[in-house]
Amino acid sequence: MANYASDADFRTKLQGWIPKLVLSPSIAMMLVFVYGFILYTVYLSFTGSKMLPKYDLIGIDNYVRLWGLSTWWTAVTNLAIFASLYIIICTVIGLTLAILLDQKIRGEGMLRPIYLYPMALSFIVTGTAWKWFLDPGIGLENTMHLWGWESFEFGWIKDRNMAIYTIVIAAVWQTSGFVMAMFLAGLRGIDNEILKAAQIDGASNWNLYRRIVIPMLRPAFLSAFVILAHLAVKSYDLVIALTGGGPGRATELPATFMYSYTFTRNQMGTGAASAVIMLMTIAAIMMPYLYAELKEKS
Repeated sequence: MANYASDADFRTKLQGWIPKLVLSPSIAMMLVFVYGFILYTVYLSFTGSKMLPKYDLIGIDNYVRLWGLSTWWTAVTNLAIFASLYIIICTVIGLTLAILLDQKIRGEGMLRPIYLYPMALSFIVTGTAWKWFLDPGIGLENTMHLWGWESFEFGWIKDRNMAIYTIVIAAVWQTSGFVMAMFLAGLRGIDNEILKAAQIDGASNWNLYRRIVIPMLRPAFLSAFVILAHLAVKSYDLVIALTGGGPGRATELPATFMYSYTFTRNQMGTGAASAVIMLMTIAAIMMPYLYAELKEKS
């Protein structure tokens, strides 16, 4: 009887340890290759590393140099333009599409995959496709000329003042369907009894959405903002595929700046400093969101 009890205890302990043993390699790799390299990058940002890592600490010289570079200010300005337009337009389009689909329209089952399909593509594919589409020589402008509309011009991708907006167009096209799905899930989670009570009290559709539906979508708005903001901050592949950061540096973003200074200009310390700034920006976006989520659960 004692042996049976001890065997049962052993099996119970083994069942508790098996998940930990299975997950431990993944956790160890994540600690090393994610958080370990983050700490390594932070350390390099305080060193005089050039083409190869150096481990002599030089304080905040790389950060001072970084904020003194006009190219970095160009990247930050472009990010402000891109991120603000990207977040606002995606949110408006996503919410509008979600409201339309929530009306139980015919063909909803076909429209949802169509709206979501762009998100299944990589940003490299999206950037390449939009590069061809926006190229005046082979894309939209050329097509309009072949159709007889000779006065049509759309050369934003070649214009230093307008090129950044082509990044916005491509990014909005890819992500709006995903934002729509988030808002649609939020709309479907609203209790219909609340809406019926408001309609009985004489609330118009406009007031219904303005005073009840949209305020109840606050978690969806917050989630959409966090996801879109962090996608904007780390945008690299879309820019490289679409414009390559040009013309000139018209579409330079912090992510492309970090890559070029680290691997092309052999200024690893400065590149690491820009990466740390990007990390801090993403953390500043994520922390309030995590705090709000934890506070709501508690």
